Amino acid sequence: MKRVTLVVLMLITSLVAVSCSQADKTDAVANSANLTELTEFSQKYSYAIGQDIAGSLKRTGMEIDLPVLIQGLSDAFAEKPSLLTEEETAQVMQEFQSQAQTARADQQKQLGDMNKKEGEEFLAANKEREGVMTTASGLQYMVLQEGDGPKPAATDRVTVNYEGTLIDGTVFDSSLQRGEPATFALNRVIPGWTEGLQLMNVGSKYRFFVPSELAYGERGPSPKIGPNSTLIFEVELLSIEEESKPE
Repeated sequence: MKRVTLVVLMLITSLVAVSCSQADKTDAVANSANLTELTEFSQKYSYAIGQDIAGSLKRTGMEIDLPVLIQGLSDAFAEKPSLLTEEETAQVMQEFQSQAQTARADQQKQLGDMNKKEGEEFLAANKEREGVMTTASGLQYMVLQEGDGPKPAATDRVTVNYEGTLIDGTVFDSSLQRGEPATFALNRVIPGWTEGLQLMNVGSKYRFFVPSELAYGERGPSPKIGPNSTLIFEVELLSIEEESKPE
């Protein structure tokens, strides 16, 4: 919510600053309506900022009265007296932030509940597939290629190539697309990886089906990965760097 407030303030400040050099500030918003092509730089950055603020406000889950929002911008352009006192503005913004946080939490819970249900249904059907094995923790995996190298310990660093997808096939992360393997400490990643890679020999390629509780749980770490998401990883173990032992 702090980002939304800052974006609003930046938008109004920049628009007012630009409008101060214009003869008719009251027409600034009206004249920009219904454009089908942006030719001037000021039009392009104004439009881009407008798109950004719209996206930010939509993510709050709050209902926005667009005509009144535009009037607020127009009044600021024209330097008209505000319809709200400074005290009222502060109170309204405080209440807005509170309500938006509640709305966002409700959205996340609904999304998390839906993801959890879909993930459980997917895993229940997936475990019956030929070649899929399930560990005691609920991690599912499939051997795509078996290597003959050593297996890592949880304290080791490993280098892998991998691709991560949601259960609908959406790719959210891929070292293959970046063109560079990833190296990390095996005890510093999600539990599904810590457990799963210890099953692999160097040279192996496995596909892991990771329940949400062995992934990121209720925390959605990025816009691509929502709360309670079941994740699928195809991983090739390239090498192991054992933990250095004190002399």
